[in-house]
Amino acid sequence: MAATASFSLAGRVALITGGNGGIGRGIALGFAEAGAAVAIVGRNEDKNSRVLAELQATRAPSMAVAVDVTDRAALEPAFRRVEAELGPVDILVNNAGIVSLSGGILQETPESWDSVIETQLSAVFLLSKLAAASMSTRKHGKIINIGSMYSYFGSGLVPSYSAAKGAIVQLTKSMAIELAPYGIQVNALAPGWIETDMTAPVRGEALKTIGDEILARTPAGRWGLPQELAGPAIFLASSASDFVTGETIRVDGGYAIR
Repeated sequence: MAATASFSLAGRVALITGGNGGIGRGIALGFAEAGAAVAIVGRNEDKNSRVLAELQATRAPSMAVAVDVTDRAALEPAFRRVEAELGPVDILVNNAGIVSLSGGILQETPESWDSVIETQLSAVFLLSKLAAASMSTRKHGKIINIGSMYSYFGSGLVPSYSAAKGAIVQLTKSMAIELAPYGIQVNALAPGWIETDMTAPVRGEALKTIGDEILARTPAGRWGLPQELAGPAIFLASSASDFVTGETIRVDGGYAIR
């Protein structure tokens, strides 16, 4: 197989949670350009519609499903709808996420903790379970989880987010071991500091000191762009990574090496 052909996603069906903005949107558009049929899942219908229009402009088969990933009862119907309209899911990207900038465990409420863990971790488990059951019957599939720099580093400001992202790395490894005999590779991406709505507070004047510290620590000297996750995601979604599983790839401009 030619090197370029091994990165093609032609004929593949991808489902991306949180695909209506930020990193999820960047990956969704990258997948569409690489030839995949793309389904985005998000709870905001207006944002879904905007990104769906962008996907349709690429001429890739695409759809948007309005679902909150913390609504457990809605996950299987949403997954089945994607498979009914686009075909069996070959690629799952667990990207949906929220953060509670609580300031630490002394301030964080149990309700906030539960919301973050349900979105960032429990939904990953539940959707991966659905996808793996489908993929295992065909003996191939790719599951890509989205970690964070807080998969490696602790944070006194966002303990629930750090806990969930740390767990993502271990869940990725565990699923990789279990699902390898079924021809399914499970890997993760760990974005550094990317220009998204979630990082807007630390890019603004109110938290400028933190933003300056981030840039000073990042050898690339800038914030990453959402579309810069597309290339690594395409690698992990394509046949180019068929012998790669259980890995977490940092996409961070060098932040983690200091």
